[in-house]
Amino acid sequence: MKLLKKPLKLLLLLIFFSNCKPKQTLLDPLEAGWNNKPVCEVLEDNAKQRILKCTFPPGVGHEKHYHNPHFGYTLQGSKFRITDQNGTKEIDVPTGTTFSKDEVTWHEVLNIGDSTAVFLIIEAK
Repeated sequence: MKLLKKPLKLLLLLIFFSNCKPKQTLLDPLEAGWNNKPVCEVLEDNAKQRILKCTFPPGVGHEKHYHNPHFGYTLQGSKFRITDQNGTKEIDVPTGTTFSKDEVTWHEVLNIGDSTAVFLIIEAK
């Protein structure tokens, strides 16, 4: 009986740790804002997906945050300064642009253009 206790304890520990997800220290896109003001609103939140609409007037950004896997659509584009794991770059984001990520990612953005940008972010649950 003593021989079974050690493998059983080890098995229970393995199951426990395999079910633990690393704690995310960054805010998600809804929680993150700019200068303590929200930039995203929930359009839909159900058992299968969450859809956010995020709006960035000129000079407004989105503090450093993470994204779960998602699909995005640019309703209204502008020019952005984006900082992520690859560094900082400035890019034009045209209206109608789509983007997606299959893994958890992070970034911080700032609208450096002269028009308000609006995005839809669709996250699967």
